[in-house]
Amino acid sequence: MNKIEIDLKQLLSAVDVSADWVGLREVYEKVTPRMIRDGVPVANGTYTTQGVMVEVLVNGQFGYFGTSNISKQGISDAAQKAYMQAKLASKHALVSFTEAVRPAFQGKYQSPFVKNSDTLSPGEMNEMLLKMNEALKVSDKIVSASSIFQIIETQFKFVSSNGSDITQDFLLLEADMSATAVDGTNQQTRTFGGMRGNCKQIGLEYFDQIDLIGKATQIGSEAIELLDADECPSGEMDALIAPDQMMLQIHESVGHALEVDRILGDERNYAGWSFVKLEDFGKLQYGSEHMNITFDPTVSGEFASYGFDDGGLKAERQFIIKEGKLLRGLGGMESQMRSGVEGVANFRASNWNRAPIDRMANLNLEPGDASRDEMIASVEKGVYMESNRSWSIDDYRNKFQFGCEYGKLIENGKLTKTVKNPNYRGISNPFWNSLKMVGNQDTFGIYGTPNCGKGEPNQVIRVGHASPLCLFENIQVFGGA
Repeated sequence: MNKIEIDLKQLLSAVDVSADWVGLREVYEKVTPRMIRDGVPVANGTYTTQGVMVEVLVNGQFGYFGTSNISKQGISDAAQKAYMQAKLASKHALVSFTEAVRPAFQGKYQSPFVKNSDTLSPGEMNEMLLKMNEALKVSDKIVSASSIFQIIETQFKFVSSNGSDITQDFLLLEADMSATAVDGTNQQTRTFGGMRGNCKQIGLEYFDQIDLIGKATQIGSEAIELLDADECPSGEMDALIAPDQMMLQIHESVGHALEVDRILGDERNYAGWSFVKLEDFGKLQYGSEHMNITFDPTVSGEFASYGFDDGGLKAERQFIIKEGKLLRGLGGMESQMRSGVEGVANFRASNWNRAPIDRMANLNLEPGDASRDEMIASVEKGVYMESNRSWSIDDYRNKFQFGCEYGKLIENGKLTKTVKNPNYRGISNPFWNSLKMVGNQDTFGIYGTPNCGKGEPNQVIRVGHASPLCLFENIQVFGGA
């Protein structure tokens, strides 16, 4: 469907309930997926959605009701239902909120881009994907190959009774490739950064910036290379982890662990709790002195950059962990009020039909000063690992086990032979305290994930992660044998 133009401020005047505060959040989203698998188009369409979430504050409690009926009557009806929810909830309140948790801001944000979504026709896009698919098949041993583009255009507007007036326009791209090689019972897969990790907030000029055909040929060749590679050795050794795997390490053992609503117990029956306690903020040595984690929704081109969160709070860069010490939580204004812990502007919803909750956005490990060569030269015995293949972490975001697609041995300060099925395990706090060296800006990579799930009802949201190359010492490494 085409976008319906509405006057959100005028609709705000249609809300006729005795609430202490009212907010309207309009979201229009257009998603265009394109996918070729083994030379055959399997996704080739466009999907749109548009609606408004009505939020009201009554007797210290928030009520929500989303509607795709964006007429005055539709908004009025939704407000009445949100009002009843809030009023009923107030009878069982654990905390009483004020409009201080919805501060008034005005402003605009737009994704950086040179070429918009209309600069590449569907036919041209499919032709490019077909060429990538062909390039992945470097051998008859490649039994499956896929190439994917997805373009997401999102328009966000937010107005409130206390003066918020925010407009944000996003252009997001996903690009992925995968090649699976088989020789008998031996099967190996290589991807473009580890399962949809190449996500950017950028225009279609992204496709001009990377050699997609060359990258496809490399991915296919490495899948074949892994068939003949030795198994990754097992034992305690150093692990040199590439940015496309550090993305998942940060996401699972830092990001989810520091979501304040999770620490407060809101997610315990679905996504779990956290090993982090409220009293740990300002005290816990989360990692070594080389660990500096920022919440930074201001990075140009990163997947979850924005100007304001979905509660209207202005987004700013903040250190979450500095020199290894835990400073702030990933908690929006409501969680900050409930916990007394300093947080950030990360109160986010996946669409107009979901209420905001604490979510990661861009959560990044800041670069250090070590070069790639210096890091390799410092290792007597270890494994270099790229691109996530599998993950497992407990409900407290504590004990984990991750598998990667591609590895190389490091022996006496040099990269040597390729190994397959490199895996490692650890416990979050000791693992991060084993961080020995952090790569410089030349080793830095920006990635993301389009499908982080959380909340009841479930919300799948987009997250960005950036990291340099990282060296961890004395890690439990093992192969797949």
